[in-house]
Order: sequence, then C-alpha cells, then structure tokens
Amino acid sequence: MQGVTFDFSGRRVLVTGATSGIGAGIARAFADAGADVIATGTRPAATDYDVPPPGEYRQFLLGDPASTDALAASLDRLDILVNNAGATSHPEDFDNAVDINLKGVHRLTTAVAPLLEASAMPGGGAIVSIVSMMAVFGNSIFPGYSAAKAGLVLMTKSLAQGWGARGIRINAVAPGPVRTPMTMRYADDPAYGPATAQRMALGRWGEPHDIAGPALFLASPAAAFITGECLVASGGYMIAEA
Repeated sequence: MQGVTFDFSGRRVLVTGATSGIGAGIARAFADAGADVIATGTRPAATDYDVPPPGEYRQFLLGDPASTDALAASLDRLDILVNNAGATSHPEDFDNAVDINLKGVHRLTTAVAPLLEASAMPGGGAIVSIVSMMAVFGNSIFPGYSAAKAGLVLMTKSLAQGWGARGIRINAVAPGPVRTPMTMRYADDPAYGPATAQRMALGRWGEPHDIAGPALFLASPAAAFITGECLVASGGYMIAEA
C-alpha cells in the first residue's frame, strides 16, 4: 500500500481465504505491517498453491463445523480476525450459500471471540468481514450469496452492539469491482470491463491492495471508535447516477 504505514508488530491476525485475490492482498499487507499472520485455504498445505500465502498456514473449510472447531482450537491468542473466505456455485444451492457465507462466518466469529476479548491491542480485539455490493444491490444469479452477504452486514451491526462491552470491535468492508483471479474474465472482457470501469467515479477496476487498506485501517487502533460500520470501497460505483 503506497504511502500508507501501519504497525501491527506483535499482533496475531487470522485471515480466512487468504490464498488469492482480496484475501491474499490483505494477508500480505498485514505481514508487511509486521503482524503474525495465520492464513487459511482449502488445500492441505500452503505448498499446494503456486504462490503460498504469508505466515502460518491452516487448512480451513468455511461452513464445516469440525473444521471451524479445529481452527479455533489451534489458536492460543488472537488480536484480529478477517472474515474473507466465501463460496458459491452456479447454478446456486441457496441453502448451501447461506450455510457457508453467513452461518459459517458466524460460527468461526463466535468460536474465536474469547481470544479477541483477551487481546491487549489498543482499541481492543477487531473483526473485519469482507462483504459485497451484492449485499446492497442483490443478484439474480446468486440470490443465496447475496442474501448471506446482506445478513453478514446486519450480523456485523448486531454483534457490534453486543460485544462492545467485551472490548471487541466489528466492522465490514464492501468491495466494488475488484480485479482478482475470480473476476479476471469479467475485468478483461472487452465490453463488460470498460463499461464497468466507466460507471465508477475513479474510472478503473480495483486491485486487492485497494481493499487491504480499508481492512487494515478498521483493524487498527486508528479506528478505535468505529464499530458496527460497513465501509464501501467501490471506486465510486455505489454513487453512480445510473
């Protein structure tokens, strides 16, 4: 992140879905800021990826109760949780999309809450969940994913109200169109890519580091008075006139 400096030295950060795209960008940014990063992915080992994620690696299947309990049990301390992992399919299984992207996130979040409550980080333990513009606009192809992400925004607000007294802050980031391995075919499409960029006030697709900055800010002591919020990082997509 050019021109931005954070210091997370001595802080332990868990980033789920950290093997590519936005999750990888967030994990690298925390590592560059001195954090002790634990990165998760679905494959058995970090070496199973062309570019291994930074820090320690844990295999984790979001939405699987046994995998969630095993991940939480493997941690002895935690200062920051980044809920980035998610999944969907086409054609979509609505129930499965909600089970993974909402209920799965809730299970992990509540499982590590005691560790976050014990954090000595200034401003308290922090949770940042990566949601989606589908939480606002909806999507006819992925209604379950969209509903789950909308639920995650309200879960963020609800848990923030209840956990503030425990010293845990909970916020979310809603990315706009970001160029990742999953979205590359859309970003590089000669029609869709430029048309989407034209809608955005900044005139370009985002990159993973554009989302890493907001995530690090919300997790940092600089955001000690911010909880229950959803920060939209869309390059102006959300303010387009049409």
